[in-house]
Amino acid sequence: MKSITKKRTKAFIIDLAISGVVTAGVEYVLRKKIKNEAFHHLVTPTAVLWGLEYAQIRKGGQTIGYKAAKLALQNEDGSPLTCQQITKRMVYRDIVSTFDYLLKRQDFEQEDGALLPHDRVARTIVKEV
Repeated sequence: MKSITKKRTKAFIIDLAISGVVTAGVEYVLRKKIKNEAFHHLVTPTAVLWGLEYAQIRKGGQTIGYKAAKLALQNEDGSPLTCQQITKRMVYRDIVSTFDYLLKRQDFEQEDGALLPHDRVARTIVKEV
C-alpha cells in the first residue's frame, strides 16, 4: 500500500470515529421521535457522515481526518470544489466503489493512491500538504 493511500485510510478512520460520536448524539435525540430501527442503523449514520464531510470539505477542502493526515482535496483544474463534485465523490465512494474494488482492484493504486475511482468520477485529486 502506497504512503498516500495509508494516509487516506487513516484520515477516513478518523472521520468515521468523529462521525460515530456525532451519530450517537443525533440518535439519542431522534429515538424519541423515530421508532424505526432500520432508520437508525442505515439513514442516520450515512446522513451524519455525509453531512459532516460535505460541510468540512465545502468550507476548507479538508476534513478533520485529512488535516490530521496532512492531506487536502482539490479540483483537478485548481478551481474551487463544487457541491456536485463533493456529493458525487461521497456517493460513489460509499456505494459504487465497493463493486469497483471487487471488479477492478488495480485501479485503486493509480498515481500512488492520490487518485482513486471516486476521485476520477468527481474529477478531484488528493494531495499531501
